[in-house]
Amino acid sequence: QVQPVESGGGLVQAGGSLKLSCAVSGSIFSPSVMGWYRQAPGKLRELVATITSGGSLNYAAAVKGRFTISRDNALNTVYLQMNSLKPEDTAVYYCNAQIYFGSEAGNYWGKGTLVTVSS
Repeated sequence: QVQPVESGGGLVQAGGSLKLSCAVSGSIFSPSVMGWYRQAPGKLRELVATITSGGSLNYAAAVKGRFTISRDNALNTVYLQMNSLKPEDTAVYYCNAQIYFGSEAGNYWGKGTLVTVSS
C-alpha cells in the first residue's frame, strides 16, 4: 500500500527555518507529482508547492522566495525547506503523492506534520 510519511515539523520562532521530509513507501514507481499542502486552523487545505518527476516546480505566491521544494526520485522522497518563517505559516503540512500509471495509480496523502511559528 502506497503511504507518504512526513517528518520534520516542530516549533520555530519567526524568521527561523525548518526542513520537512516525506518518504513515499509501497510504490515501485516514482510518483509523477509530489507536493506539500497545508491547513491552518479554521481554514481550507491549500497548496504550498509541487514538483514533478521531471523537476517542474510550482509554488503558492505566499511562500515563493522563502520555501524550496526538492525531491530524490531514487528514494521516493520529497523535501520542503522553509526559510524566513512567519506566524501565518503555522499549519499542519501534508505530503501528497500522485501516481499516474500502473496498479498503484492514485492520489495519496500523508497524515500531516504540525509546524508552529511563534512571533
